[in-house]
Amino acid sequence: MKWNINSWRRYPARQQPIYPNQKDLDKVLAKLQKLPPLVFAGEVKALQNDLIKVSRGEAFLLQGGDCAESFKNFGAINIRDMFKILLQMAIVLTFAGGCPIVKIGRIAGQFAKPRSNDFEELNGIKLPSYRGDIINDFKFDQRSRIPDPKRMLEAYYQSATTLNLLRGFAKGGLADLREVHRWNLGFLKKNKLYKQYAHMSEKISETLNFIEACGINIKDTSTLKEVNIYTSHEALLLPYEESLTRVDSLSGEIYDCSAHMLWLGERTRAVDEAHVHFLSGIKNPLGVKIGPNATAEDIIALANSLNPLNEEGRLNIIIRMGVEKIVQKLPKIFARLKSEGLNLIYSIDPMHGNTTKIGNYKTREFDKITQEVKSFFEIAYSEGIYAGGVHLEMTGQNVTECIGGASNITQQKLNKRYETQCDPRLNADQALELAFLIADLLKRNRKC
Repeated sequence: MKWNINSWRRYPARQQPIYPNQKDLDKVLAKLQKLPPLVFAGEVKALQNDLIKVSRGEAFLLQGGDCAESFKNFGAINIRDMFKILLQMAIVLTFAGGCPIVKIGRIAGQFAKPRSNDFEELNGIKLPSYRGDIINDFKFDQRSRIPDPKRMLEAYYQSATTLNLLRGFAKGGLADLREVHRWNLGFLKKNKLYKQYAHMSEKISETLNFIEACGINIKDTSTLKEVNIYTSHEALLLPYEESLTRVDSLSGEIYDCSAHMLWLGERTRAVDEAHVHFLSGIKNPLGVKIGPNATAEDIIALANSLNPLNEEGRLNIIIRMGVEKIVQKLPKIFARLKSEGLNLIYSIDPMHGNTTKIGNYKTREFDKITQEVKSFFEIAYSEGIYAGGVHLEMTGQNVTECIGGASNITQQKLNKRYETQCDPRLNADQALELAFLIADLLKRNRKC
């Protein structure tokens, strides 16, 4: 079927809410269509150019952020701390791993969440599932769980504010390499990672001092003072994505201006359904989550649908199989795909396949997360494929949602600061620890 901005409506669409009042929904969508874009075509093109380097093995993709952004927890401090931990991880990967880093946040739009079940039950009460703040409320009562289209406007305005702050941080001085010590989050001083990071920071400062002593003026060098941080989210709520899709006035090409990069989840990647059809018509870089039941043929079909011109930097295959199944499944997939000549980026999501439940808490074991990352690198290396990135659910806050790591979170400590509204996230300690691990793996893997 010929693509247009709303042709996805003729296809089966999974994970979409049923709004009680169509007129209210139409009013919200009409307003969204008139609002300014959140991102711009030039920024999206810049991201694809950066991702071309990843596809060639000349850079590495760091993608991370909240499981699901929250209206309630929105604030400048949380945004700043997420920015800081992304910078810390990127500098560890750059300095220790010797590789340029493309930084993409799960931020400024990650409000919708797919659910395994349409309903959830608590204390004998059964209600519609929470699907993210853009759709309904986390509070467990009947009224809160009714889908409300006005939440899309709240998501838009919060995203716009977040992007404004991120752009200010990225270009306004906080990203200056001379401020590498300031990126540290206060609670990191309490564990062993602080010494490792502080030692690296000192080396960076010494290097900058040496360059200046040689007579090279680095004060006006933008690459040492500014960074590019791109945004991404799962393109789940299709009416919202459609309403923020625009035609670039210079090129005539079509972009989803809700984020620089969009991805599809394991539940919405069917090639003959609405989500794949919609994303096939936009020019943004795309990602697709690939679980343990996927085959190489599934990935080939997705590549043919989403990247028919086989463009470099266009399509990121995000592996999310779990620590046990990745060893069984991924070698065969890589062996089959490497002969196809497809321009694909491969990255690892070690979070979703390693979720378990302890009591009333969903959690993830840090050891299993790190082991899946190691397995991904080892399998890719053995099959002659470049391990190009990592995709993490994480926060810059000192939460206690994932077990283990340098912060030594135990089952008994889960309730201390369990703040996620959906899935458990790495805290800043665990994210930084994982960055040091990946840096070591990159030294062997890198082509950059």
